[in-house]
Parts: sequence; C-alpha cells; structure tokens
Amino acid sequence: MTEALLSELSTPGRETIRIGRPNVPAHAIDIPRELLRDELPLPEVGEPEVVRHFTRVSRLNVSIDTNFYPLGSCTMKYNPKVNDAMAALPGMRGIHPLQPEETVQGALQIIHAVQELIARITGFDAVSLTPAAGAQGELAGLLMIRAAQHARGQEHRRRVLIPDSAHGTNPATAAMVGYEVVTLPSDPRGNVDLEALEDLLDETVAGLMITVPSTLGLFDEAMLRVSELVHRAGGLVYGDGANLNALLGIARPRDLGLDVMHSNLHKTFTTPHGGGGPGSSAIAATAELAPFLPIPFVVRGSDGGYRLDADRPASIGRLGSFQGHFGMLVRAYTYIRMLGTPGLREVSEAAVLNANYLRSRLSQSYRVAHDRTCMHEVVLAGLRANGARTLDVAKRLLDYGYHPPTIYFPLVVPEAMMIEPTETETKATLDAFVETMLTIAQEAQRDPELLRTAPHTTPVGRLDEATAARNPVLHW
Repeated sequence: MTEALLSELSTPGRETIRIGRPNVPAHAIDIPRELLRDELPLPEVGEPEVVRHFTRVSRLNVSIDTNFYPLGSCTMKYNPKVNDAMAALPGMRGIHPLQPEETVQGALQIIHAVQELIARITGFDAVSLTPAAGAQGELAGLLMIRAAQHARGQEHRRRVLIPDSAHGTNPATAAMVGYEVVTLPSDPRGNVDLEALEDLLDETVAGLMITVPSTLGLFDEAMLRVSELVHRAGGLVYGDGANLNALLGIARPRDLGLDVMHSNLHKTFTTPHGGGGPGSSAIAATAELAPFLPIPFVVRGSDGGYRLDADRPASIGRLGSFQGHFGMLVRAYTYIRMLGTPGLREVSEAAVLNANYLRSRLSQSYRVAHDRTCMHEVVLAGLRANGARTLDVAKRLLDYGYHPPTIYFPLVVPEAMMIEPTETETKATLDAFVETMLTIAQEAQRDPELLRTAPHTTPVGRLDEATAARNPVLHW
C-alpha cells in the first residue's frame, strides 16, 4: 500500500494550530515582490494526523539502528550512543567557533588530541581535521600535491594515474584540480598491473591515487613496489583511506609509501554517516607535505594552553569557515579512547573476519570477483546459475527487510555486488543474511519471475529506471 500524502489527508477547515498575525511592522521586512505568494496551499490536517503520518513514514526508513545495512564502500557501521552523549554535553554542544580561545580550551584540547591520535594510527607526521567530508579531504590532498610540485618548479607534471579499482570520486577530484586522469588497469588477482604502471610513469606524472584497500575489497599485494615505482619517477602517492577498518592496529598507511591520505571519520571512527552527519574527514601528510595542509591547526603553546594556528604561508588555505565539524571530532575521540590500541586492532580483525565469512558462505551460490582473502568487504559477481541479474537480487532483498548491498560497483566487475558487513554485526546476523541470500539464489532457479518483478512488499514497486533516466521529473 502506498503511503498517503498529507495533501491527500487534508480536509478544508481542519487546523493543527492557529498562528496569530506577526507583531513585526510590514515595512520592517523588505521582501522582494517576486518572492511573495498570495496563497500558500498547505494541507489542512489536525495534529494527530500530522504526527501519525510522519511516524508511519519514519518506519519506512532503513537505518543501521533498525536493520543490517550491508552497503559496500559506504560503511554503514553502528554509531555507539555514548559518542552522541559526549557530543551533547553542554561544554561540547553549547560553544561557538567565534568564542575567545581561552574560553574553549577543552574543545581545542580535544581537536589537538584527535590530530595526534590519527597521526599515530596512520603513521603520518601531521593531520588536519578541517575537511567537511571525504570528498573535500580528497580535494585537499590533490591540491597539496599540486602545491608541493609547483613549489619544486614541476608545473609540467600534469597527469594523475588512478587504478580502475579506485573509489569513483578519485577521477573527479583529480579533474577538478586540473590534472589529466589516466586509468591504470588491474591484474588478474585484482592488484595494480605493475607492467602497465611502469609503462605509464614518466616526468609528466604528478602522482598516483590509490584506494587502500581497493574497492575490490583487496589489499594490493605489491603496494610497497607500487609506491617505490611512483617515487622513483618523481611522483607522489595519494592514498584514499576513506575506510581504515581493515588496517587499524595492523598496518600504518604511511608505512605503505603513501605521502598524503584522507580518512572519513564516519567510516572508521563511528561518526554519523550521510543524513545523520555532517560528514567529517582527516587529511594526513608526511613532514615534506605537512606545510601544505589546510588551516587552521590546533597547537599547544609553551604555557600548556591551546590555540588555533593559521599562520602557515605554504598552506592550501581554508576549506571552510571554521575548524571542521567539532561534534564529529568529539564522537571520534570518544570512540578511539574507549577502544584503545588493542580495541582498534580488534575492530579490523573482526571486520576482515566477517567479510571473509560472507565470502566463504556465499560462494556456494554466487561468483566471487577475486576468490582470495578479502579485507573489510567482499565483491560478488552475480549468481552462479540461471542468469538472474544483480539488480533482481537487490530488489528481492527489500522484500526480506534488508537494504541491498552496493550494486554494479566497482565498475570493473560485471554484475558486481559489494558487501561490507563491518565489525559490529554478530554471527547470528550474518547467518540470517546469508540464509536470505541463499534463499534468493534458490528462488532464481525455481521462479525467476519472482525476482524480476521484485520488490513485492514495499510501498513502491519496481520502477521503470530506463524511462526515469530518459524522461526525468525534476520537480513536483
């Protein structure tokens, strides 16, 4: 049954609340005439109808608090409620970025601590927490590479190599900075093709953007060799470390030969994701690239106090108005401190174990893109039999109450299905998901039309995506 709109529940003359005329003189607000309307046709409904409508609609949402959410790459891991409680403390929630520094020493101390903690976790020399999201962290990293090479007089380096297994934002980011994007193929095991890399490296290459682990869910077996080749050619290595779930306490990205890397706090350090955000990202760099990091930093003075430092002439500048999303930094700080060093390593071990458990069990009925030990996510390549499409499997999962995994990405895998269980799910949850996936595989054999017409239990059924793409309705 399709959820009724409020306008459909409307009855003329019914009121929720009566708002009196404003006591502000009309001439006090000079609103341009073109922005005014003579009528505002809002639904006429009572308060109970409004509350019930939005409560019903909210139950249609899929979230990590209500469902297993195996969305690959996007990392829908559970956000501990203690993080929210810490961010909601009056001293965290009630401050303003324009307050004098002496009145927010505790907040500055937390930012400084997160800078140092992420530097220790990643092995880099310096960290900036100003990026408002992962995409902005990427942009900062590429701007830093360009600034560093221009400072060396290497403006001729105009090309950036990007593996075909990289995050999809990488080519867009490189293009935004003004670089020419060159795609680097993968070898049969899902690693960077070393021969292709050597053929492409020359004095015009600014660097390599590589996702670690890749979107194939794999750790590149020749990562150190890849970094060595790029550095030998005079380039720099940018690491897309959006998710560090497979590396915490096991491998430091700097030790892999990366020069600069961003990491999303919502993917690894349990700050809210997407609409529950705002986003937040850390950008980390070697000592050589640290002068180019975005400002401001929090530094500690000789008197033990903390202050904001924006006096860095080589910096690429500010990415936003203030110092990043402070509430997200409080959440990440809480998460890291509560786990400690041993706990962070357990996160990675559990995330990798869960993904490989799914790989092993689902390989009975689904093809695995690269059947070797994966990292924090596994990429399937469609059903083994019957020819049912990945889209059909995803739509059928909705009938069983699961949000589908990421589908048709990475692009280099036909019929891709990218599943990331994260470390926060129990074996019982994973087993239930596996049984559902195996049931769908059986249904594809027994009644393929059931999959092709799914979903059957959702408020909206299968949409005509081809027509929607050709004739989009962009307003209502």
